[in-house]
Amino acid sequence: MKNGFYSFLILFVLTTACVFGAYAQNITADAKLDQTTIRIGEQTNLRLIVHQSKTDKVNFPKLADTIISKVQIVSSRMDTIADKDDPKQVIVSQVYTITSFDQGTYNIPSYPIGSATGSLTTPPVTLMVQTVQVDTTRAIYDIKQPMAVSYTFIDWIKDHWIWIVVAMVIIGGAIGAFLYFKNKPKVEKPVVEVKPDIPAHILALNKLQQLRDKKLWQSDAVKDYYIELSDILREYLERRYIVKTHEKTTDEIFAALRYMDIANDEREKLRQVLVLSDLVKFAKEKPLPVDNELSMEQAVAFVNKTQQTYTPAQPAEGGSQRV
Repeated sequence: MKNGFYSFLILFVLTTACVFGAYAQNITADAKLDQTTIRIGEQTNLRLIVHQSKTDKVNFPKLADTIISKVQIVSSRMDTIADKDDPKQVIVSQVYTITSFDQGTYNIPSYPIGSATGSLTTPPVTLMVQTVQVDTTRAIYDIKQPMAVSYTFIDWIKDHWIWIVVAMVIIGGAIGAFLYFKNKPKVEKPVVEVKPDIPAHILALNKLQQLRDKKLWQSDAVKDYYIELSDILREYLERRYIVKTHEKTTDEIFAALRYMDIANDEREKLRQVLVLSDLVKFAKEKPLPVDNELSMEQAVAFVNKTQQTYTPAQPAEGGSQRV
């Protein structure tokens, strides 16, 4: 009886270990440099790469301004692409653009990456920074003295005749325009009603509510839902932060927003919505219903948190308002 129980216990432990071992093999971590050798001041990309299933979540290390003491981080971004060899897998990359201004060989250490199965470790990589080669066999020459040449007013006119003609045309046009408008009879301008400018966050929130009311993803129009959601956020960013977003990639948008006053939490909400929209539009991602609703909530929260404060114009003293 005891031998049967021990046999069952050993079989259960081995089966559990095999299951968890197979699951852990689905997640692998790697580190690569686009260029292992650069010159002083040049840039290259350090990529921390994780192969994982679409449902897994991993936590990349948070690096500040430097990798090591003499290797600086210029910028960073995250990329997610589908694995061509396995449709159930995705490749998530944390890309750091790095540089160095000191010659030498630098060992970039391993980094831990957190996952549901435990901590993964990237392999160390080596970056070599070289200086510009100087040919020391050539002789050193003195600086040549400037040559003395005669330069007359006629020479100056020959060199600048185009600008002289342009200036004369501009002056003649200005005189003609002055005389024309001076003698032109004045026409009373019609009174044009000036419509108040609707704040960017009000427009965005109204469009988000209209999108919610359409119930697109509930009708299996998930791609259309994320296309409209992404367009609303891009239009809001253009009006709110005066940056170009249309026909720009998500990475290019975040590069333009790098120095904008946006809290990290709100920046992360925006990144999650735009990255998921890209996956749905270009990688045929099929989000869960809870992800669809969460994307809308994150979009609304981002607009509410980043809306610009408007101060109404104050009337001038005496009750009249200056225009």
